[in-house]
Amino acid sequence: MNSGSHDVLNAVLPLLKLLTIALIGLLLAHPRFKIAPKSTFRLLSKLVFALFLPCLIFTHLGPCTSYKSIVRWWFIPVNIVVSTAIGCVLGFVVALICRPPPEFFRFTVIMTAFGNTGNLPLAVVSSVCHNVENPFGPECYGPAVAYVSFSQWVSVLLVYTLVYHMMEPPLEFYEVVGHDEVEIQEITEEDLDRPLINGDALTSELSRPLLVEAEWPGIEDKETEHCKTPFIARLFNSISGFSHTTLPESDMSEVGGESSPKSVRCLAEPKVIRKIRIVAEKTPIHHILQPAIIASILAIFVGMIPMLKDLCFGDNPVLGFLTDSLDIMAGAMVPSAMLVLGGMLAEGPNESRLGLRTTIGIMVARLLVLPLLGIGVVLLADRWGLLMAGEELYKFVLLLQYTTPSAILLGAIASLRGYAVSEASALLFWQHVFALISLSVYLTVYFKWLLSSS
Repeated sequence: MNSGSHDVLNAVLPLLKLLTIALIGLLLAHPRFKIAPKSTFRLLSKLVFALFLPCLIFTHLGPCTSYKSIVRWWFIPVNIVVSTAIGCVLGFVVALICRPPPEFFRFTVIMTAFGNTGNLPLAVVSSVCHNVENPFGPECYGPAVAYVSFSQWVSVLLVYTLVYHMMEPPLEFYEVVGHDEVEIQEITEEDLDRPLINGDALTSELSRPLLVEAEWPGIEDKETEHCKTPFIARLFNSISGFSHTTLPESDMSEVGGESSPKSVRCLAEPKVIRKIRIVAEKTPIHHILQPAIIASILAIFVGMIPMLKDLCFGDNPVLGFLTDSLDIMAGAMVPSAMLVLGGMLAEGPNESRLGLRTTIGIMVARLLVLPLLGIGVVLLADRWGLLMAGEELYKFVLLLQYTTPSAILLGAIASLRGYAVSEASALLFWQHVFALISLSVYLTVYFKWLLSSS
């Protein structure tokens, strides 16, 4: 077998393995077969979120972490920010060229900008390293998972800041969104959990789609007073109808007596600074401490202290029984995540008002154009000496951050903000379908380039 065919085979086989698992999940969740109900996939998603993924991160990030490695890995989180910034520019260009409906302009930008930097890259590197003849050697699995895991905190930080505010319902169309939201909220969580009586199937049919909880279980618990309103637009535009009753409680103190310390502080602030402070206070940054982030912090803490590291990792550690147990559970992360992805795809694409031209534009920009720009970024960073010399696996993970489809987490944020939920569902469906082709092409290109330069 020649070198070109070998590179193609090494790129396609890992994706075929993941596709097989996803297809099994699709068959289990398909309405025609009804082998596994939607509640099963919700439970599996919660296990991935709260148990399997943290176990995987801790058991593989910890052994690879040290003071030296943290310094050498600095470009991984920077690359996430760079890829998102380039994606935002691409999304803006797509929105200008394809001209989506005005209410979906920001949606087009963020769906192009923010890719899947969590479960899918972990699944890809795990599948690649599972192959005995992978181009990175027999010991690639641990470092590959560590590289991907090290970027988790940046991705979550961007989700709760940039993505959260970019997915705010547009002010001009808030009346329409608000009207729809009232109807949605008529069905409560208690209604979804109660047993069906007298053929009451309506509640089940209108239950929350799996997409909403595929990578963020329990998202309904994160709703706040202003999460489904154009809060920032109202605040900065000061439109009519934006009364003190719609302001956060922190601002109500301004209308109190002059003796209030808060009112004195606010009166001394410029209006723009005060408004920025209000936005910062209403940004749900406190939700950043998710199980995966906590596992990352613990892994880095343990890895940077040699005494603790020797207790948990290495040859015959005292706490080896604990880390081995966690490692066994970590093995369930990739197949479980792929099963949940298959269950999500089984629901099919929802109706979308985004338009075919804009949908194709986002997919072309995200799946075809952005990876090409990513190659340029990584190549330039390598020539400038910003990357670890001779570490091709490190470069592969950086390239992979530009290659994945839009993050499934965007569907959860859309539901949280009550904005473009069906459009996000449809776009994510088609992106993940066509990502099989784009990933195969670019993995082949990456393997050929990295092997030729090593």
